[in-house]
Amino acid sequence: QVCRGLRTPRLPVWLCGVTGRHGVLFGTDHRLLSDWKSERVFQLYFYSGQREQTRAARLTIDTHSHPWEADRSEDPSSPGRRRPSVEMAIRTKWAGATVSWNGTDPFF
Repeated sequence: QVCRGLRTPRLPVWLCGVTGRHGVLFGTDHRLLSDWKSERVFQLYFYSGQREQTRAARLTIDTHSHPWEADRSEDPSSPGRRRPSVEMAIRTKWAGATVSWNGTDPFF
């Protein structure tokens, strides 16, 4: 039988399969599970277990960013506009969100 804590997690956690690799995206704020107001600006952590990753990357997610402030003169498929796969996975839950890697080079 599955323990109650595994059926109802206390913290948000997602297992990600992106571009053939696996990782864990998790948060430390339990309010993300029950209070939609806390989904404005929040922190998530990503860990993939890759050899070059020594600790979880801290990502800041802003779900109320202003997409109209983006530079529209650049083609969305150009290399300058491409986003890491992890960001695209995050946007499947929070469409239009901006993701800041907080100084870490996107590695996934």
